[in-house]
Amino acid sequence: MKGRIRRYFVGGNTARGFYSLYESNLQGLERLYTVSGGPGTGKQALLEAIGGEWEERGYDVEYIHSPADNEELDGVIIPALKAGIVDATPPYSLGSGAALAAVEHISLEQAADPQALADGQEALRDAQLKMKEAFEAAYRLFAEALSIHDDWEAIYFENMDFRKADELTDTLLQRLFGSTLGNGTGVVKRRFLGAATPAGAVDFVPNLTEGLSKRYFVKGRAGTGKSTMLKRIAAEAEARGLDVEIYHCGFDPHSLDMVIVRQLNFAIFDSTSPHEYFPDREGDEIIDTYAIAVAPGTDERFAEQLREVSARYKAKMKAAIASLAAGKQHRDALAEIYSKAMNAGELDSWTASIREELRLRSEALDAGEALH
Repeated sequence: MKGRIRRYFVGGNTARGFYSLYESNLQGLERLYTVSGGPGTGKQALLEAIGGEWEERGYDVEYIHSPADNEELDGVIIPALKAGIVDATPPYSLGSGAALAAVEHISLEQAADPQALADGQEALRDAQLKMKEAFEAAYRLFAEALSIHDDWEAIYFENMDFRKADELTDTLLQRLFGSTLGNGTGVVKRRFLGAATPAGAVDFVPNLTEGLSKRYFVKGRAGTGKSTMLKRIAAEAEARGLDVEIYHCGFDPHSLDMVIVRQLNFAIFDSTSPHEYFPDREGDEIIDTYAIAVAPGTDERFAEQLREVSARYKAKMKAAIASLAAGKQHRDALAEIYSKAMNAGELDSWTASIREELRLRSEALDAGEALH
């Protein structure tokens, strides 16, 4: 039987630039491979081969997806083996957590034919520059969209009953946690449930919440306290020493989109666009912050102003995604140049070496030996 698969992002194309949340996801790893290299250097094939093999062996596998191309991977983690392989190519930053593992770095470009790269050097530089410019333009547009979003939030913020919002959160905290305490210090992992990609907004909410008996769908409008509520829930889980997965907003990473506490079998998440879902199974429940804490009739009183702000916001977001898509075209051009220069035999050798070490780790684990 195949292992359980979880999918998420640790990098995001956000209104605050490229944002990396790698560090907390490396906790507990005792063996870490980092790979670097441009698109088309074999990273995808290596990650798919390793992840697919251990998935077939029945191990749980975590797939880290790429915000530059959501169909590609940036990492594979096999928790039971305390091992992972992650992309360390800039702009990713692994943080100090990488020092906790035995790290081996693989520069994939070393498997390229130097002459082939030299022949394509001008085309490589041109594609790299244009890709960088396109992604930076997208970040500027996202930042402009965030400023407009602040105007959107202000309309509802000024019509909020904060006492009711606090009472709602207090009630939820009691329902979610009761008197439960963890054993010691819990593990906190910070991730993105989705990302802005060249294909638009992509999320993994169904995958991440699969198997949980209780899912809370937080509905509401911009500025109605959804992220504040999630921050309080995340802080409560941490304070009680529970393991908690904290999912940041892929648009503004200073906000939160979801909190999962698997020990208590629940997920609570912002279920509004661009990751809007509705209850479809037993245990699902809607929490509407607009209905509970915003003055009745706010939508109607400010309808014209809201339409104008919404139109400006959507235009900026559309332009930003178009800029990411343009960046991907240049990234694809890079991948074509690199892929033609790569030595498949050397890539296969690296993959085989990693496979063998992971196999030995698995055998040691089965034999009850200490992993190191």
